[in-house]
Parts: sequence; structure tokens; C-alpha cells
Amino acid sequence: MVTSKYEAAMIFSVKAGDEAVTALNEKFQALIAENATVENVDDWGKRKLAYPINYENDGYYVFTTFTSAPEFPAELERVAGITDGVLRVMVIKK
Repeated sequence: MVTSKYEAAMIFSVKAGDEAVTALNEKFQALIAENATVENVDDWGKRKLAYPINYENDGYYVFTTFTSAPEFPAELERVAGITDGVLRVMVIKK
């Protein structure tokens, strides 16, 4: 099985509160752990956005480095794209 190293950058909405952010973070970390080998999770916490996204000025940043099959990053982006509370997601191959 061919695997590659990826990094997922996710920004969650903070307007629903800390509990919602924690639930979203746990959901996506569990999804990544089920389908990949997690190498590092860099939790930046709440930061000011460079520009407003959906009229929000703050976001919760989480960066996850993982190794997986090439099909998983597209699935991760798809799930994040249809999940409420996710402002932005980007998965890059390292």
C-alpha cells in the first residue's frame, strides 16, 4: 500500500462556543486517526483571521500531520466542506 505524508490545516468557527469547537476538533481528529497514522497535532487555538470569513473575524486553528493512502485527503476535505462550523480546510502533500 502506497502512503504519503500530508498536513491538514483546519479553521473552525468560534461563534458557537468552546464546546462546539472541541467537539468539531475531536470529530476530525478521530476521522483522521481511523484512516491514517497521526504524526503530530499542532493546536494553535483561537486567533484573529487575516480577513473575515462568513462575517467572522476569529477562528480556531488546528494543524494535523498524518500519513495515509492517497484517497483519504480528498475524503477529509469533502467531509469538512459539508460540516457546519468549519470555516476553511486545506490538505497539502508534504
